[in-house]
Amino acid sequence: MDTKKIAQQPIFFEKNRVFRVYLGGKLFSDFFGDNSEDCFYPEEWVCSSTRALNEGSTDEHEGVSVVKGTNIYFNDLLESEKELMLGNRNSFDVLVKGLDSAIRLPVQAHPDKAFSREHFNSEFGKAESWLVLATREDACIYFGFKEGVTPEMFEKAVNDSETDKDAMEKLLNRIPVKPGDVYFIPAKAVHAIGPGCLILEVQEPTDFTIQPEHWCGDYHLSDHEMYLDLDKATALQVFDYSYNLERVEKECRKEPVTVYEENGCRKEILIGFNDTPCFSVERYVITNGETELLSGTRVYVVTEGEGFLCGDGYEKAVRKGDYFFMPFSCEKKYTIKSNGEITIAACIPPEA
Repeated sequence: MDTKKIAQQPIFFEKNRVFRVYLGGKLFSDFFGDNSEDCFYPEEWVCSSTRALNEGSTDEHEGVSVVKGTNIYFNDLLESEKELMLGNRNSFDVLVKGLDSAIRLPVQAHPDKAFSREHFNSEFGKAESWLVLATREDACIYFGFKEGVTPEMFEKAVNDSETDKDAMEKLLNRIPVKPGDVYFIPAKAVHAIGPGCLILEVQEPTDFTIQPEHWCGDYHLSDHEMYLDLDKATALQVFDYSYNLERVEKECRKEPVTVYEENGCRKEILIGFNDTPCFSVERYVITNGETELLSGTRVYVVTEGEGFLCGDGYEKAVRKGDYFFMPFSCEKKYTIKSNGEITIAACIPPEA
């Protein structure tokens, strides 16, 4: 297999569904155009070079994407063709997921870089962002503590959740969501994706989650799944009690900012590097037009409509649910065109 040739054009991937302990995935049917039903594979890891942390798994490639039509793992291609794929970068430090929740996920928070460095020997925490793509009836998220919640109240709810599955949910703000909503979830902010949300999640490239709730639906979480082998007291230090509803609304709910609009294309920033140094998310809305030349070393996800990915002597039809990685070698050589309307999200790693 000619990996140099692969690394010099847009790269598409095989389907990459990842096991989780929560039920979901039905909304993938419309988004990806397949026959998905709710099951325990409710996440599609997009252009992923990150391994999933599932208890008991011995698959060193679980969660890692495979280049379409090959048996080449994405992380191996990044390593073998580093200059073509990444330019002067050493790694591709962002993880993109599509996820669909049929139930509320466990109340959780993620470590920041300092906590990960100390306890997980990693330079990455898990700041993340959500773009809501579609919803079921009464879709919502839970984000930030209600006013007055203390560490003692939270720890009591952790213990009570063994017999009361709503004990922890009662301490968080329930926020209804609709397609198009955008949120930034800082490391250490308490949250839980509620039922009925199809989300494009962009995050730091780890699977570190502290979820000290005893149940996920009808599944009983183990201590490892709750605390990642940390002692309880240490793990609960991940939660920052200053994230209340006021702070969530002021700092974490985001509105698109238009930065470019011509030739039938509107370019928006959904999450900018002023929000976090960890990643950025942009969106193109093309109506009977085409994008500016696309940048390399990014993941692109078609979130609505259909059109064509075009370059010199290259044209490929793309539609909602398609995604691809643009290598560094393809910088400013390709555009997205549409005679109708197409929307595409650009998921961008930290600034080099």
